[in-house]
Amino acid sequence: MSAVIELARPKFCQGQKVEFIGGLGTIIQCCRSSGNWAYLVEMEMGAEPEMGRIGYETTILLFETDIILLEDYPLVA
Repeated sequence: MSAVIELARPKFCQGQKVEFIGGLGTIIQCCRSSGNWAYLVEMEMGAEPEMGRIGYETTILLFETDIILLEDYPLVA
């Protein structure tokens, strides 16, 4: 008999603003990965460089344990 492990619901959802080591961003998508939730996070853009910008600077893949919801832990000035 095989055991079925049920994965909890994701903690974050598409469009949420989040914080992580290295910056701030917005959740684009989430998916299951090795029994954990993984998220594609689009980093916030910094000041526009002199040569202009082609598109978003960086989209990164983070696990749920690497993300903090901004509303739960506001940034300290």
